[in-house]
This record gives sequence, structure tokens and C-alpha cells, in this order.
Amino acid sequence: MLGNYLIGLREGLEAALVVCILIAYLVKTGRRDALRPVWCGVAAACALSLAFGAALEFGSQELTFEAQEALGGTLSLVSVGLVTWMVFWMRRTARHLRAELHDRLDQALTMGTTALVATAFLAVGREGLETALFVWASVRASGEGTQAPLIGVLLGLATAVLLGWLFYRGALRIDLARFFTVTGALLVVVAAGVLAYGVHDLQEARFLPGLADKAFDVSAAVPPDSWYGTLLKGVLNFQPDPTVLQAVVWCLYVVPVLVLFLRPRRRSVTA
Repeated sequence: MLGNYLIGLREGLEAALVVCILIAYLVKTGRRDALRPVWCGVAAACALSLAFGAALEFGSQELTFEAQEALGGTLSLVSVGLVTWMVFWMRRTARHLRAELHDRLDQALTMGTTALVATAFLAVGREGLETALFVWASVRASGEGTQAPLIGVLLGLATAVLLGWLFYRGALRIDLARFFTVTGALLVVVAAGVLAYGVHDLQEARFLPGLADKAFDVSAAVPPDSWYGTLLKGVLNFQPDPTVLQAVVWCLYVVPVLVLFLRPRRRSVTA
């Protein structure tokens, strides 16, 4: 549940910040007439994200077991790739996000209502689709079979909306660069678990070998049905008996990605 809360909070806050920047800019420049098209674009992006999530959930139920595992494994790999790109993109552009959105909005204002709707739709829709895909993959990886992952995501999104509103009202100020660095590092660890589970899905679908080759088995020390086993599974997608391929892929992903993500940023020196 905590891992899914983090996903909802991180992705939701990015979308909330985008909306706040767009709305605040329009209000400050006296273009309140453009607020309605922007909200229409936001609503359309939310509707598309919900439809995409529903299609993933209900569409996969009609497939055979091997087809479900192949689809789940493939989409898990795609979601990990998207999340990895997202955390690095936000780390690189967080400080310039406001100026970039202002430039896009200025261009859209000169082009008319359709461009305003498209600007808001694309800005929020990307975050929504990433969230839907990664949450679906993470819920599959957690394997809880309860409503807890969904509740975690909804609580994360609700927190993000509240924080976005507080940012807009000027009641809350935090170091966004530090916030996105911490949550980004945590998401990399969560994504590593989703990646390992995706590999396991592809092994069960017979796309990858080594399903019977276990790297280790700590089920006796960390029972999956214990409270701490459930906590590790829900937060980090921890599996007590991973295959050799899963363990290798997890290490090959999380170590270099965290090193690259957490390394100090180079600053250009002007002579």
C-alpha cells in the first residue's frame, strides 16, 4: 500500500504542479477566459487515464494464463522504462518547468481554444497514462488481492491534490528539487521490484528461461503471509524466493540507476 501511495503522490504532484502553474499564469496575466479550455483539457486527460487503467485491468482478464503473464511482463518492463525516464526528466527540468510551461501556454494562447485544451491535455495526460500503467504493474507485482493498493494510490493522489492547492494558495513552500530527488530514489527501488516481477511473468509465459532456478529462498525467515513479509511485498515488491534471472536483473537495474540518479549534478562554470 505504501509503495502505491508513493506512486500516486509522486505522479499526482507532478500533474498538480503543472495545473497550478498553468492556472496561476492565466490568472496573473488577466486571461481568465482561457481557464475553461484548460480545465477541459485536464478533465479529458483524467478521463483518458481512467479508461486506460480500466482497459488494462478488464481487458487482460479475457486472455489465457500464458497470454496474461506475457502481457503483464511486457507492460511491467514498459512501465519501468517510463518511470525511469520520468524521474530523470524531472530531476533535469524541475527548475525550468515553470518557464517551459509558460512558453507553451503563450504559444497556445495565440493559436486559440483548441491549442489550450491540447496543451493542458498533453501536460496532464502523460502523467496520467504513466500513473495508470505503473500502478497496474505494481498492483500485479504486489499480488495482495485486496483493495489496499488502490486505496494507497487514491490516498496518494488526494495528498497530491491537497499539496497542489496549498502551493497555489502560497500556503506551502518546500524544496521541490529535494522532494523529487528523495521520492525519485524511492520510486527507483519500487520500479526494480516491478521489473523483477515482470521478468518472473515472462518466465511463467515461457518467454524467458530459468523459472525453476532459485537464487535463494528465505520464505522460512520472511513468511509471505507475515506482517513484515506483507509490508516488504507491498512497499518494495520483495519476493522471498526469486529466480536467478530476477535477482540479476534487479541488481543490474537498481545499482547503476541509483548511482546515476543520486550523483551530484555538474554545474557549468563561467570564466
